[in-house]
Formats: sequence, structure tokens, C-alpha cells
Amino acid sequence: MSDHSPGNDETRTADHSPASSGKVAVEAQRFARSRKASLIGAIFMMATSAIGPGFITQTATFTATMGAAFAFGILASILIDFAIQLNVWRMITVSGKRASDLANAAIPYSGYLLAVLVIIGGFVFNIGNIAGAGLGINAMLGLDPRIGGLISALIAIGIFISKKAGIAIDRAMIVLGLVMIALTIYVAIVSQPPVGDALRQTVLPDFIDFAAITTIVGGTVGGYITYAGAHRLLDSGTAGPENIKEVSRAAVNGILVTGIMRYILFLAVLGVVASGVVIDTSSAQANPAAQAFQFAAGEWGLRAFGLVFWAAGISSVIGAAYTSVSFFTVFFKNMTDRARSYTTVGFVAVSLVIYLIVGTTPAALLVFAGGFNGLVLPVGLTIFMYIGWFRRDLLGGHRHPVWLLVVGTIVTALTWYMGARSVVPIFQFLGY
Repeated sequence: MSDHSPGNDETRTADHSPASSGKVAVEAQRFARSRKASLIGAIFMMATSAIGPGFITQTATFTATMGAAFAFGILASILIDFAIQLNVWRMITVSGKRASDLANAAIPYSGYLLAVLVIIGGFVFNIGNIAGAGLGINAMLGLDPRIGGLISALIAIGIFISKKAGIAIDRAMIVLGLVMIALTIYVAIVSQPPVGDALRQTVLPDFIDFAAITTIVGGTVGGYITYAGAHRLLDSGTAGPENIKEVSRAAVNGILVTGIMRYILFLAVLGVVASGVVIDTSSAQANPAAQAFQFAAGEWGLRAFGLVFWAAGISSVIGAAYTSVSFFTVFFKNMTDRARSYTTVGFVAVSLVIYLIVGTTPAALLVFAGGFNGLVLPVGLTIFMYIGWFRRDLLGGHRHPVWLLVVGTIVTALTWYMGARSVVPIFQFLGY
């Protein structure tokens, strides 16, 4: 009789009814969508940070000065990015700790050093990003780059204050990103680059410029960019060993997208340079990438490029400020969301003031920003390689792949070597 009591019937109904099963299915679908969205968000955060105005200007500048030989630098940067992002993303998400907290747990006080370097590098990046947004408005509307930078910084601050504006910008960035890809592919076709020479020099360059490689690596994965996607995943709750496959796939997809875009942009500018056009890379009005697009696609190409370049600048200002401020939490453990928002606004405002008073041209600032963060990069990599080899206890019991550690260690040594060779040339980008 007890098996058919009302109480057991109710329990059985609660556990197995169609309504209950449907609710579980809906929750599972919602969780899957949420996790997928967080992974896409992390890819977007990394990609928009990597394909920013600095990356575009650096690629155009070095292609204009080095020609097809810069193809080797592009390949080297992609391979280095692969080793860095896979190691760092996996370790941070598996541990469930931000980069600075994980570093402190491994080597006392090293997280504070890392945070200071990333925040300083983030300032340098953000000054360059505001300069890049100013260059975009200059190409699009003809306004003075400093006025364009002021307008862009104020818009970025408004986005941080208004969550609805942020959602709108996120959607607009996807559209503008597709426009950028389409426009770059068009210019790469129209400019008719010497593809054969570019492919040869991708693996057998006529010469190697370590400062250029350090700068392009710093501009695409240096400083805050190394940690942008991983910190975004932590903030969205995607952490732990159970998510390692999805995290690795997201990192690889992000690297592939930025790598392909990097090479297409290189070919687009190379075609213009190979045709005999001399691109200005040093004057106060210099906007190397805009000149290349204008030559290949005419006036409409210049205006469209200006819009895309401005969008890249705005998204990079947001990414740099968001990730750099996430390192403040190592100093202020109880930092509230409101305090982070105010700090982020202050971060952008200070970057704007420095940009407005500094005398260096915007293009030079964008190139220097990548170089400076390329010099910062090996410090964080060294800490993470130490964690991978000797502090696996911090990785939640997950065994980090030995082959990734070997590749990461080689890349770490290489970044130290390139940094040592590049210090003086990188600071010369400022004109001092």
C-alpha cells in the first residue's frame, strides 16, 4: 500500500512529470547558451584587442619599411601567440584565479609586479588606442586627431557608464568587424600583392628585424591582451578543468581569426607598397594604413577604413581599460563592481589627458605601445611557465600538457632575447 500512497505519487510526479523534465531541459539549454556566449565573448575580447588600431598601424608601418620580409614577422607572431594564449588561458581558467592572484600564489609578491607592469602597459596601450580612434575620425571626417581622440574617449566613458550602450556597441562591433574583413580582403585583391615573394619570405626572409617582431607580438598579445580573454571567461563563470576543451578551442579559434586577418592586412599593404607608392610613416599627419586603403580603394575606401579604424580604436579602449582594471583587484580585494566602473572611467580619462598633452604623433604612439608591451610580455610568461612546471598544485589537479610547456618555455626564452635586442629601437619609435 505504501508504494501507492499519495505522498509517493506526488514525489513521483515532481521527479518525472513532463513539466519538470521540460524545465530541466530549458535550464540545460540556458546553461549551454550561457557558456557558449561566454566563450564567444572571450574570443571577441581577445580578437578586438588584438585587431586594434595598434596592430593595423604596426602592420602597415613595418610592411611599408620592410616590404615582403615582414611576412616572417607575421608568421612568428602567430606562432608565438599560439604558444602564449593556449598556456595562459588554460592555466587561468583551470585555476579559477586571475593572473595576478595565481602569480602571488606561486611566487609571493610576483602578482603585484605583474599587475603593475600590465596596468602601466595598459595605460600605454590605451593612450595609443585613443590616438588610433582619433586617426579613425580623421580619416572618416577630416577632424584633427586630438579632437577625434577626445570625442572617442568620451564615448568610451559613456559606454562604461551605460550598460545598454555597451550592448549596442558590442553588436555594432560585430558588424563593423565584418566590414573591416571584407574591406581588407577587397584591398588585398585590388592591390595585387606579390604573393609568391610574400610566401617565400614567410619562411625564408631576406632579413629579420627583431624590434618589428617584438612590436607586432606586443601589439597582438602583449600586456593586457595576454589575459583579456581568460579574465573575461572568469567573470562569466567559465572556469575549472571541466571546461578545458572549450577554453582551448576558443583560444585556438581566436588566434586563427586574428592570424588570418593579420596576413590579409599585410598582403593588402604589401600590394600598395610593391606598386611603388611611398607611404608616410613618420610625419605628424601619418596614418600609414589609411594611405594604403585610400590608394587601393579611393575616397570611399578611406572613409570606410576610417569608420572601421575608429571602431577598432573604441573596442580596444574598452578592452584595455576593462582588463587593466581587473588587475587592480589584487591590491583591493573587496573592490565592488561600482568601484571597478569608476576606476575604469578614471583609467580612460587619465589616458586621454596624457594623449592630449604628449607631443608624439598618433601613429608613432601606436607602434611604441606594441613595442613597450612586447618588452613587458616575457615577465608574465616566465611566471606562468614556472607555475606549469613546478606548481601544478595550483591548477586544480589538472595536468598541463608537457608539449605546451616545452613550446611555451621556448617562446618565453625567445621573447626575452627579442626584448633585449629591441629595447633601444622600440623607444626610438617615440622619436627620442
